[in-house]
Amino acid sequence: MNDSGAVLPWLVIRQDDNGNRYRVGRYATRDEAQQIVETLDGRGHRQLYWVERIGQPTH
Repeated sequence: MNDSGAVLPWLVIRQDDNGNRYRVGRYATRDEAQQIVETLDGRGHRQLYWVERIGQPTH
């Protein structure tokens, strides 16, 4: 939870060419997070992006 009390359970994760993973951001809905992934994928970088829900197992 952030200071406003909003729950942000959806994460956008980025994996670089070396296999390092980073949290890009947290979002309230899966759709919102997926839109971010699609925007980032559309930029043509080689990184891999995906959506995870907090508490779910990772890839």
